[in-house]
Amino acid sequence: MIYLLGLLMGVVAGLRTMTPAAAVSWAAYLGYLNLDGSWLSFLGSIWAVSIFTVLALGELITDQLPSTPSRKVPSQFGARVLIGAVAGIAIAGPANALLGAVAGFGGAVIGTLGGAELRARLAASFGKDAPAAFIEDAIAIIGAVLVVLALK
Repeated sequence: MIYLLGLLMGVVAGLRTMTPAAAVSWAAYLGYLNLDGSWLSFLGSIWAVSIFTVLALGELITDQLPSTPSRKVPSQFGARVLIGAVAGIAIAGPANALLGAVAGFGGAVIGTLGGAELRARLAASFGKDAPAAFIEDAIAIIGAVLVVLALK
């Protein structure tokens, strides 16, 4: 089950890079994830929660800008798979780090490529990108919240 949750949080990373970072931080802060004694323990601090939440909210805004690069360019793709892998590790726990990283990484690849295709199709059907972007935002946020609640 934890690997499935890591995979799903990776998919969210493919849709919105910073949403899983914020969600995992909130999960650790609220005590749904025990990261004490691990290199990820900082995620449970109020500082990490605050910073990642602001970054996630900022990403929701910048994603609407026409100058935002494609999620498939190397820097964007790399950030998504990195965040997905770290989220997978946090969810699986340090003892299961390798499988958690693989699950999160794989989910991020799926989310990046599948999300780009879904958004392109939705934008084509709406005749503009904004409604498709808002739908993708909603999927990412709801998905992250559901994964965090499943950790409870």
